[in-house]
Amino acid sequence: MIQTLKENLKAEIKQAVLTCGYITESDDLNVILENSKDVSHGDYSTNIAMQLTKIAKKNPRMIAEEILNNFNAESANVEKIEIAGPGFINFFMKKSAFTQSIKNIIELGHEFGTSKSGNGLKYNVEYVSANPTGDLHLGHARGAALGDSLCRILTKAGYDVTREYYVNDAGNQIHNLVISAYARYLQALGLEAEMPEDGYHGPDIIALGQSMVEQYGDKLVNKLDENYKLIREMSLEYELNKIRKDLDMFGVEFDMYTSEQELYDNNLVQESIKLLEEKGFIYEEDGAVWFRSTDFGDDKDRVLKKSDGSYTYLTPDIANHIEKLKRGNDKLVDIWGADHHGYIARVKASMQALGYEADKLEVDIIQMVRLIKDGEEFKMSKRTGKAVTIRELVDEVGVDAVRYFFVMRSGETQMDFDLDLATKKSNENPVYYAQYAHARTCSILRQAEEKGFNVELKDQYNHITHEKEFEVIKLMGDFPIVVGDAANKRRPHLICNYINDLATAFHSLYNAEKVINEENVEKTNEKLALIKALEITIKNALELIGVSAPERM
Repeated sequence: MIQTLKENLKAEIKQAVLTCGYITESDDLNVILENSKDVSHGDYSTNIAMQLTKIAKKNPRMIAEEILNNFNAESANVEKIEIAGPGFINFFMKKSAFTQSIKNIIELGHEFGTSKSGNGLKYNVEYVSANPTGDLHLGHARGAALGDSLCRILTKAGYDVTREYYVNDAGNQIHNLVISAYARYLQALGLEAEMPEDGYHGPDIIALGQSMVEQYGDKLVNKLDENYKLIREMSLEYELNKIRKDLDMFGVEFDMYTSEQELYDNNLVQESIKLLEEKGFIYEEDGAVWFRSTDFGDDKDRVLKKSDGSYTYLTPDIANHIEKLKRGNDKLVDIWGADHHGYIARVKASMQALGYEADKLEVDIIQMVRLIKDGEEFKMSKRTGKAVTIRELVDEVGVDAVRYFFVMRSGETQMDFDLDLATKKSNENPVYYAQYAHARTCSILRQAEEKGFNVELKDQYNHITHEKEFEVIKLMGDFPIVVGDAANKRRPHLICNYINDLATAFHSLYNAEKVINEENVEKTNEKLALIKALEITIKNALELIGVSAPERM
């Protein structure tokens, strides 16, 4: 992995501060380096001198002078340095240093953007985990887009990632699924059968009942009890296969599916209570088994086993998280819907009670989504009369638009999904704007090839001189840093912000500077190298959020 120009400059600034004696080798100094908005103020600017005023107990301009006296401008590829205002340090980089990155990006290709900020830490990311009792809806779609994008970004940033789907295949909702499927089976045979009060009425259950008829005929009639296990397995397999197909259509894959029922079957749920009991955090009251979660900051103690002998939802969740930690994961990340916000404290309490640090588990909350069409909220599914499904949304606007729109906002904010905007073929539509930038680079490269030009790999590109070309090059150089930042903060929307900035810079360059000049082959070939590097960067960035990079639009 090649260190970017910006990363190298940060390292040289930190070394200068170290030489000044303001920090030690073990100190974690965050050098903030901003891209200058005005080129007359240099290429990059840092406020490091102001950051160090409390430590140095000096005027920041004096600190800036000391830093520069110990700064290796040659190693950092810096041509000129200025101290501005209260102590900002502005760096004017050697133009040759910027153009060197073009060759690096082209040679790295698909690997460009990879960083080592994750240091191989093992992350387990659990997301979607919808009950296998119906269709995936908008909340699941947002969680799937954000969870999958986060895993792609973490992997790119050097983390060892496991993607997990927790299957809630135990408890009363599965019993209701079984008896609903059996009622639909009888109805498919033309027999009288009432749907249970808490049954599932979706069209998928009607199809499941018909499937049972095709497979077993009337052999199961009046034999629910003796065939309960068979119907349960068939129902779960049917629903899970449907979920997997929807996720596959959406470009989302999982490394493992963890069964709640298997946690019970392998005695792990009971063992989790025993472990807590051995540590003194269990007591009985009113015939129920309680976990003393208030010892770890929860607002009240939690029931693990009810007086009727059944377990609460929390108990298998504790067992599940224990198993994740036993697999050697350094960090557990769960992506939950907003209705689970109050659940975080009790699960974290159980981790602490068992001797793990609370921050071993981190939970990202996904807020609700409203669909907007013709300026008004759009609520109902055409097919079911209930919530709109992920498949219906994709049919309406396409996978790319759904994924981009869900990722471009932080998951913790509520969002309005504008169906009309998502289908617009104009620059108002952010996914169209981003994909058009990639298609435009491909179009330029195709036209150039047809005219006999080639992308040249060189250490120096002397014909790249336009201000807007350097703006694009600077942004491309930021890509590995943005990937690392998005991974460390678990903020996939930072990638969308980056894509938009890069697309804007390119569209601006396209309007300002001609690439193909048939009278100057060398100049054209150099500019084509920049376009090729840009094509690679946009494609790699779009891939991180699961959005395609079309070559023609």
